[in-house]
Amino acid sequence: MAGFDTPVTGRSIEETAISLSSLHQVYKLTLQPLIVEKNKKLDADFSKNISEAISYIKKNTDFILFDRYTFIRDYLNPITKNWVEIRQTSQLWDGKTNAYPFNFNAPTFFEEDSFNANYFLDVNDRNPSEEKIALGKKLFFDKKLSSDGAMSCATCHLPNKGYTDGLRLGKDNNKALLQRNTPTLLNSIYQKAFFWDGRANTIDDQISAVFKNDKEFNTDVHRFSGNILKDTTYITLFKNAFGVVPNSNRETVRAISVYVSTLIGFNSKFDKDLRGETSNFTAEEKNGFNLFMGKALCATCHFIPLTNGTVPPFYKETEKEVIGVPKTSKNKVLDNDRGFYWVFEEDIRDKMFKTPTVRNSTLTAPYMHNGIYNTLEEVVNFYNLGGGAGLGFNLDHQTLPFDELKLTDKEQKNLVAFMHTLTDNTVAGEK
Repeated sequence: MAGFDTPVTGRSIEETAISLSSLHQVYKLTLQPLIVEKNKKLDADFSKNISEAISYIKKNTDFILFDRYTFIRDYLNPITKNWVEIRQTSQLWDGKTNAYPFNFNAPTFFEEDSFNANYFLDVNDRNPSEEKIALGKKLFFDKKLSSDGAMSCATCHLPNKGYTDGLRLGKDNNKALLQRNTPTLLNSIYQKAFFWDGRANTIDDQISAVFKNDKEFNTDVHRFSGNILKDTTYITLFKNAFGVVPNSNRETVRAISVYVSTLIGFNSKFDKDLRGETSNFTAEEKNGFNLFMGKALCATCHFIPLTNGTVPPFYKETEKEVIGVPKTSKNKVLDNDRGFYWVFEEDIRDKMFKTPTVRNSTLTAPYMHNGIYNTLEEVVNFYNLGGGAGLGFNLDHQTLPFDELKLTDKEQKNLVAFMHTLTDNTVAGEK
């Protein structure tokens, strides 16, 4: 419905109806006799919901005007709920697996547990015990992890700031500025690339790099800090979690990784409204979501519902884009940070950065890899103008459409209003 698969044709709304019709046809050829025998009402409800969804689409095929908010909430969600019940009633499969990114027993895509964190974790970290998570949480806030005892993970990732630091650029262990803005850790497990330039493939790799960075923890991953064990509770915690008292930071990295993987939030106003727990979206917020999914093209990179760049439906890669971020908020000069270029030194990757999540963006200002924009209004304006190329910068390989989006002032305000609804009320790992 965002037009990601067929961006040129503008017919993705009509294709949604074809997909639903195909689903119903497959159902009739396979599971329907069994479901009719066990639960006639479920069969009737599913067929009715499919029919009503297709009918709604056929009456509203315009890509720009299509009301995705109403369609997902009132037409698509009942179908996914039916489908979970159909699969469970058939008893063909229990839906429990670490092989896929989804929790197949979640009734919609907007539940607290719709996504399977184990799929995104390193295989050695899956199904973490409560002991490992508790150890990781304690380590996360401990400054003794760094060589000089001056930094912890929480130094740069503050819970009350959406696990960022609120600064334009992060600070190193000498309080000097780092190269880039500090990204949020909320829902960061749902990525296949870490750091702004995407150079780390796993969260373990990302944390290990912080340990080794002489501007951050400055501690070799293979050398365990004896200062940690001066807190004798760690001896018990490590033994309970891993069965050993460590002599390297390997267990420390793994424990922090599994703790960070619990910093999950799908309890925003948006989530609660989409799954039908509340009905208090304003007209501006609703229009903002429809713009995000349609005319403004946001969801072609910030995929709903995660709103990050991890590409559905298989979630095996996180997109990196060339969008042409300026050096300052004056939008006069292109930033000289080359991003992902350094990995392969190919021009096509010059100034390429990972697509971050838009969730909790109300809490995580300033924005962009260099923190130049203080407000979401500035960010929306940048995209509305066509990114770097739209600003007049010479970018041969910009992946963002460089034409102006031609959003009105009202539409830009509606987009920001929607993004404010993505702020989580609770975060799982903080409980």
